[in-house]
Amino acid sequence: MTAGSSAERAEAIRDRYRQVFATVPSGIEARISVAEATGRLRSVETIEQLRRVLLAENPIGARTQQLVHFAQLVVLGLEEPARLHARGALRAGATTTDLVGVAETSFVTSGMPAYALGVDIIAELLEHAAALDGTTGSSGDLVGTAADDGEER
Repeated sequence: MTAGSSAERAEAIRDRYRQVFATVPSGIEARISVAEATGRLRSVETIEQLRRVLLAENPIGARTQQLVHFAQLVVLGLEEPARLHARGALRAGATTTDLVGVAETSFVTSGMPAYALGVDIIAELLEHAAALDGTTGSSGDLVGTAADDGEER
């Protein structure tokens, strides 16, 4: 793995998540904290290396990768991770129209609960962006970081 102190190595892991999500998800922070407390940071680094190969080095690219994550998590009904990856998709260049396409496709594979969850998340992103720029949030397309202030809800 990488050289450096445990704290430096843990911070390097956090930095990779900040690049994608502008924040470190609470589950990732817990994973790092437990690993540091138990002397098992190398295990987390190994997991992160596999994630890097499978995700960051994936030929479909960051935008599509985040949209796929959003789709899978909506279908599974995992609201918080789906919300995180919706924001990640926007940061990677997706639009809210892309997210709506994912929600609509999720209806085909998993029915109204998946579609409704996807739409609820998209509506929250639009409302949040509207609050930031003073618009109504009822229309428009978000791209990039406009909907992402790094907060976890």
